[in-house]
Amino acid sequence: MKKTTSEKDALVRLTLALLLTAALTACGVAYQSPDVIAGSSDASKVRVVPVTAESVMVANRSGFTPQTLPAIFNQTAGSSGLRGAGATPLPVSTPETRPQALETRVPPAADPGPYRIGVGDVVLLATPQTGGTVEELTGLLAAQNRRQGYTVQDDGAIAIPDVGRVEIAGQTLEDAEALLFQRLVENQIDPTFSLEIAEFNARKVSIGGAVARPTVAPIRLTPLFLDQALAQAGGVTADDLDFASVRIYRDGSLFQIPLSRLYADSGLQRIQLIDGDSVFVDTEFELEKASAYFEEQIRLAEFRQNARSAALNELATEVSLRRASLQEARSNFQTRLDLGGVKRDYVYLTGEVGSQSRFALPFNQRASLADALYDGAGGVPTTTGNVREIYVLRGSQNPREFAAVTAWHLDARNAANLLLATRFELRPNDVIFVAEQPVTRWSRVVTQITPSLISTGVSAAAN
Repeated sequence: MKKTTSEKDALVRLTLALLLTAALTACGVAYQSPDVIAGSSDASKVRVVPVTAESVMVANRSGFTPQTLPAIFNQTAGSSGLRGAGATPLPVSTPETRPQALETRVPPAADPGPYRIGVGDVVLLATPQTGGTVEELTGLLAAQNRRQGYTVQDDGAIAIPDVGRVEIAGQTLEDAEALLFQRLVENQIDPTFSLEIAEFNARKVSIGGAVARPTVAPIRLTPLFLDQALAQAGGVTADDLDFASVRIYRDGSLFQIPLSRLYADSGLQRIQLIDGDSVFVDTEFELEKASAYFEEQIRLAEFRQNARSAALNELATEVSLRRASLQEARSNFQTRLDLGGVKRDYVYLTGEVGSQSRFALPFNQRASLADALYDGAGGVPTTTGNVREIYVLRGSQNPREFAAVTAWHLDARNAANLLLATRFELRPNDVIFVAEQPVTRWSRVVTQITPSLISTGVSAAAN
C-alpha cells in the first residue's frame, strides 16, 4: 500500500521533530537539571571532596556551637524545706499525791529492727585524710567536727554539693551507704567514704515525772532500755521508792511497773523502749498525774502533725505555682518558635529528595547528614535519586573567599558508606543536594516533549 503525499509529509515532519528533540536535549535547551560542577567560574569556585572517614573529621572541625534552649527548660518546680510551726509548749507540772496500790502491767517485747535514718538526723560522710574526695565535695566532709554534717530534711533527703538531693530517710545505714555510693559514682566523684550518724533526732523517748532532769532521749543504733532512759534523765528523785511507779505509754496503751519491783527484777530494767514511747515516773498510784502527762504528749504530737500537714499543703501549693509558671514560659517559647519569632539555624534540602525543604538544626546538640536526609527530607527516592551523587554544599567562612564552595561528595552505591552520613556533622546554611538518575533526566525530557510530538503528528496527519 503506497503512502499518499500528505502521509509522507507528516512522517517527515515527525522525524524532523524527533531529531530536533534529541538535538535540544543534547545542548540542554529542552530540559536542564541542576548538577554540581567542579572548577572556577565567575560566580563561584567549587571544590569537590569525597566523603571518607578522614574527610569527615576535617569537615567536623569547623567551629559550631548549637543553639541552646532557654534556662526554663532546665528548671524544675523543685521543693523547699517545710516551714516549721515554732517551738512546742513546755510540759506542765502537776501536783503529787500519796499512792495507794498498783498493778504491774509490762509492755510486750519490742523488736524494731535495725535503726533507720529519719527526718532530723544529722549524718556525716567521712573520707580518708589523704584522699581527694574532701576537695571534690566542697564543704561536705569534716569527720573531726560533728557540726559539719547534713541534716535529713522534712522531705527525707540531704542536699550534697555537686551531687544533689539524695533521699535517705527510712534507709538503714547500710542501704544509705549503697545509695550514696551510686550517686557519687553517677556524678564521677571518688566514692571512697564512710557514713555515720552524728546526731540522732528522728526517734525519741520522752521521760518525765519524778526524775532529776525531764528529757527526751534519742534512740541510737543500739537499743534504748528502760534503765538507760531513767539514767539519762538523772535518775528517780521520788522520796518514797516503795510507792513510786514507772508508767510507759505506748501506741495508746498504758503500762505500769512499781519502782520497787523494777529495782528488784533486772529483766524489767531491760525493757526495750521504741520510738514514741513516753516514760513517766509517778509518786502516786492514782492516774491523774500520769494521764495528764500522757494527754499532754498526745496533744503535742497532734500539734506537730497538724503543723506538718499545713506545711505540706503550703509546699504543694508553692510547687504547683512554680510548675504553672514554668509551663507558661515554655508554652510562650513554643508559640514564638512556631511563629518564627526565634532565630533558628537551618540546612536546606534540594534535588532528588523526598521533600525539598529546610531542616532546623536541633537545640543543644548537633545534627548529622543522615538526620537531615531521613528525618527532614524523608530519604532519597531510589527510583529518581542518584545515590552515587549526594552532596553537602558548604560555603567558605573566609570573607575573602566569599564565592568558594566545598562540595562534600558521598557515594552511597555501597550502602556501608551511609555510616559516614551518620558521622558527618551539619553546619548552618549547608545545602544538601541529591542528583537525579540519568534515566530520570531522559524520562523527564520525553515527558515534556511527547505532548508536542503528538500534536505535531496529529496536525501532519490532518493535513
